[in-house]
Amino acid sequence: MANGYSPLVIVPKNNDKWRIHVDYRELNIATQKDHFPLPFIDQVLDTLSGKKLFSFLEVFSGYNHIQIAP
Repeated sequence: MANGYSPLVIVPKNNDKWRIHVDYRELNIATQKDHFPLPFIDQVLDTLSGKKLFSFLEVFSGYNHIQIAP
């Protein structure tokens, strides 16, 4: 991947047609891993259970409150 591009791989399908895949393995090796991954949505919703407001800080819009339906 010295040229900065991920190679394309052409793979035959069962119906005698071809499929194009992008091989991201080299890109995945070069990518810095995230030590703070996003939580799963079910964990977020479980945390909000029984709450009336969800608050968050967004860089562009500032501090926000979202009402949660019962």
